[in-house]
Amino acid sequence: MSSPGTLTDKQTTKQPPAAERVYAHVKQGVLERRYEGGILLTEGELAEAVGVSRTPVREALLRLEVEGLIKLYPKKGALVLPVSAQEIADVVETRLLVEEHAARKAVPAPAGLVERLEELLAKQKEQAAAGDLASAAVTDRCFHAEIVRSGGNEILSRLYDQLRDRQLRMGVAVLHSHPDRIAKTLAEHEEILEALRSGDAEEAVGVVHRHVSWFSHLARGEVR
Repeated sequence: MSSPGTLTDKQTTKQPPAAERVYAHVKQGVLERRYEGGILLTEGELAEAVGVSRTPVREALLRLEVEGLIKLYPKKGALVLPVSAQEIADVVETRLLVEEHAARKAVPAPAGLVERLEELLAKQKEQAAAGDLASAAVTDRCFHAEIVRSGGNEILSRLYDQLRDRQLRMGVAVLHSHPDRIAKTLAEHEEILEALRSGDAEEAVGVVHRHVSWFSHLARGEVR
């Protein structure tokens, strides 16, 4: 047995690099809306929150700016960028193109896909019942991504994955603004799953279209 303080123990408990910890902290805060669009984050506040110096904070913020989540202002801080109506429109348009194609291609649905979607839907129901909207939004994205991946087109799958953070942020925003929407989402997921089970490609495409388009309509009115 290794004694306390050995290399093995230190490797086991080693933390991620400081910049990575700051990046994860800020990104999760933005995606889960703890850091709302329009607020200004300072290097000092973030350094204190994560327990690091300011140097890794700057490194993490530069990375987040490249991803389009924040805008840096020298000597002032980092502005959390609000979700714009144009961003919503762009994401929804891309989702419709990819997901309608994927739903049609998923029929006839293999047993493995149906089982995986059933698992995700059950998980999302549990999260919704517990009031964990952030986790429910993550599972929502996974449900749709599973259908996209089932088509076997790696390029489309990677394109869809690039929308991940934007989808999560918008999804959480909408669920917080309209918590009753989660019930509608679960019902529509049930409809998509049933259409795939029954081999009805056009019904699956139709439900996907209504599901994503309705999100766009709601988000435009609630997210500035």
